[in-house]
Amino acid sequence: MAVTTFAAIDIGSYNVSMEIFEITKKNGLRSLTTVRQSMELGRDTYTKRRITSNSLKELTAILRDYSRIMKEYGVTAYRACAKSAFREARNLQLVQEHIRNKTGISVEVLSNAEQRFLGYKALASRGEQFERTIEKGTAIVDLSGGTIQISLFDKDNLITAQNLMLGSLRISSRLSSFLGKTTHPDELIDQLIRKDILNYKRMYLKDRNIDTMILVGDYFTNLIFQNRSDANKLETREEFTAWYDRIITMTPRDLSIELGVDMEVANAVIPMAVLYNRIMNVFGVKEVWLPGIQLTDGIAYDYGMKTKLIKSAHDFDRDIVLAARRTAKRYASNKPHADLIVKVAEEIFKAVRKDSVLTARDNILLKVACYMHDCGKYISLVNVAACSYDIIMSTEIIGLSDTERRIIANVVRYNTDPFEFYGENKSGLSEYDYLRVAQLTAILRVANSLDQSYLQKFSEVHAVKKNDRLTIEVSTTQEFTLEAGLFEENVDFFEDMFDIEPVLKVKRIV
Repeated sequence: MAVTTFAAIDIGSYNVSMEIFEITKKNGLRSLTTVRQSMELGRDTYTKRRITSNSLKELTAILRDYSRIMKEYGVTAYRACAKSAFREARNLQLVQEHIRNKTGISVEVLSNAEQRFLGYKALASRGEQFERTIEKGTAIVDLSGGTIQISLFDKDNLITAQNLMLGSLRISSRLSSFLGKTTHPDELIDQLIRKDILNYKRMYLKDRNIDTMILVGDYFTNLIFQNRSDANKLETREEFTAWYDRIITMTPRDLSIELGVDMEVANAVIPMAVLYNRIMNVFGVKEVWLPGIQLTDGIAYDYGMKTKLIKSAHDFDRDIVLAARRTAKRYASNKPHADLIVKVAEEIFKAVRKDSVLTARDNILLKVACYMHDCGKYISLVNVAACSYDIIMSTEIIGLSDTERRIIANVVRYNTDPFEFYGENKSGLSEYDYLRVAQLTAILRVANSLDQSYLQKFSEVHAVKKNDRLTIEVSTTQEFTLEAGLFEENVDFFEDMFDIEPVLKVKRIV
């Protein structure tokens, strides 16, 4: 039986963790050991906007020790991920290079959407319990030192995932000069966060019922709930309220002693408790699930999926596409039109993929681009391309990296704007990624041209490539002169991108 020994490293706001897993097709994930070092990296970033030299020395020493441990366990693959404490540091590139030179470990800085997606995959590693829970109204609340992400599920569908700048350490740092002036710090914190939570409810929750709140995050989340063994824990609303009422009466010193943490971390406990309590009350939550997972679980689960050692029962790609559809709906996009061009684009993609630089992952990006290609009309009917670009670049879709989001935004922009070749565009993309933009744009332009009237004149489409020709066949009972003419306008660009001539074949149905 093939066995992979994999190390997952999580560089967070409060500590640096490494968990080593054994991954097999038969047994899935099995944790071999976990090591954790406390380090308040977030204190640097959220106040000074940089990682100081002292913190860098401390972090380097920790990672050098982790490198030694990986060798002892015979680790064959690893992934080291940093979150908001790195992401918001102005000197992060210098820090990454220093660590790579001194320890041999390459640190990947996750975007918020990537970070939360890995947390989401960590939950999926709980298997049937996760799948059962999200069949009803569920809020996944993923809290870190810098931010909080709230993802809503209903009937196994991801409704929305939104990020708020309300991390526990960020709040405690922001209010540090005020909290000592009040005998009720919980009330002061609640006043600060109240409007953001209520706005979230008004914009995204609406009339949905939320039965379960799932609390995930870094090790600190489990620590304050005395869930140290990473075991599942389910609490009723009454049990949570009793815990909350006890916590908010304690001083940071008392919390420091009880939890075994230093004062900096203890000061962040009350903001965390108030955040959870406010969300529970606004959402009307009935129970709280503490699954006891870490980001390291998600990192390992993701690696197991990518290497096909683990087969997930949950369709994560579907979640990405659904999130794009719901975002497009928010901007009044035309769903029947978008659904049709997704169908056409997918047919073309399958037919030409072997003759392109595109991978299976690019099919997901293409679908997202199809759903969001005209979202800018919500802002301006004149500057659709530019507005669509801005909306996509400003929208975090869970599961997409910053680079993938940039690719999609450029594809949507060049769907109607004149295409700018590599070097003419300040996209920040590599030459390879820009070639992906070009080929995805060519597919989107052709697909979109076949329904410019928004009348969905056909329902079935087939694309077949033979030699250097791609035949796209549609069957229709309606006049197709407009669509055929617009199709021809996009033939040359498509042929330039793929060295394949697209040909439209219209089959008349009497």
